[in-house]
This record gives sequence, C-alpha cells and structure tokens, in this order.
Amino acid sequence: MPEILMIDDDQNLCSLLCEFLSGQGCTTRCADNGRSGLREMFERKPDLVILDVTMPEMDGWETLKRIREMSDTPVIMLTARDDESNILRGFSIGADDYITKPFSFAQLAARVKAVLARKGGAPSGEHLTAGDIEVDIPSRRVARSGEAINLTPTEFKLLVALMRRKGEVLSSEDLARQVWGPQYGSEVGFVRRYVWHLRQKVELDPEVPKYIHNERGFGYRFQISEEQ
Repeated sequence: MPEILMIDDDQNLCSLLCEFLSGQGCTTRCADNGRSGLREMFERKPDLVILDVTMPEMDGWETLKRIREMSDTPVIMLTARDDESNILRGFSIGADDYITKPFSFAQLAARVKAVLARKGGAPSGEHLTAGDIEVDIPSRRVARSGEAINLTPTEFKLLVALMRRKGEVLSSEDLARQVWGPQYGSEVGFVRRYVWHLRQKVELDPEVPKYIHNERGFGYRFQISEEQ
C-alpha cells in the first residue's frame, strides 16, 4: 500500500484529498507547511509527495529543492499557476508531474497512479551503455565517464526508453505513452520539457547534443553523434 504525503496549507483540501486517496488504497499523511512536510519526509520516507506551491514561510519551490537534496521521491506539484514558466520551473527543480487548480479528485488519483507506476515500472536486469553513458537499471544508477548523474524517476525512465531503442526515432506520443502511461499519449508537451531537462544533465553541451537528438516533425532519437 503506497504512502502519500500531502503538503498544503489548505487544511480543508488536504483533509478531503487524504480521505479520497485513502479510499483509493493509499496510506496518507498531511503536513500544513513546508517545514513540517520536510520533517515528515525524513521520518516517514513516503512513496510520493503532493506539494502545493503557494504556502507561507517556505513555499513549494523551496520545499521541493530541500526534498531533492535528500530524496528522489516522486513529487506532484499542485498549484493554480498554469503558465509555461512556472511549469518549467517545477520540472527544472525536479517535479515529476504538475496539476493545476481546479482539478477533479479522479484526475489527481489517475496522476498519482501513473507517477507511482513510473517509479517502479522500469525494466529490470539490464545494463545499458552508449559512449560514456552507463545506466544500471536494477540500481537505477546513471553515470557519464564514471561520474554519477542524479535523475528523477521520470527522467530515468525517459532515458531508458530512448536508450533501449537506440538509433530509432520515437514519436513524442510514443514516449509519452511509454514514460507517463497510455492516458498521457496526447501530452507531448511533457516530453518536450523533460527532454530539455534530461539534456541539461546528460549532455556536456545541451545546445549541441551528442546523444539525444530532435528529429523535427517526427520525435526524438538516441544516438551518438559520431555514429551518424
């Protein structure tokens, strides 16, 4: 039974969501601010965090930064801000998904299920290599020239999806279905944003990528530049 921590200063919403998710088979806990949320993170080590952006004292951005300093636990950001810059900011810090208010509880439950599936859904028993990139799937470790690269669970699964079909062009829709789940087939914006962030971590020069290439109008391809 997955344990979910919700960090939100709206105690009424937090209580309702926790009750709903409990009915979906989850163990839930609530924290009404970033500081208490971080304490719960340290003590409970939940499987997933639902984190509100707008909170007094320590907002969601700072809380997410602190979470990423100690854990790669999946985080869904919950906010009324739906503009591109805020979504990109959340992804750049390490968010795994982003839901804007207003939303239905069923929608949130579907997102929770999808994010938890991504966390545990990478194929096991494989070790992938390409150039100086190494991916050990059982331990979920990624390294470039022997130096560890810290990826979120979603970034890890996206990299694995690309590397396992090295040399093939994968459409954004195909990647969205593989990484986020069948219900995300039309969410190609997620793919574009995450490819951008993955390049920032994997590529030596993200502006001139060596590994992850954009095939305009078709999708993305993982292939070492020298092999083209």
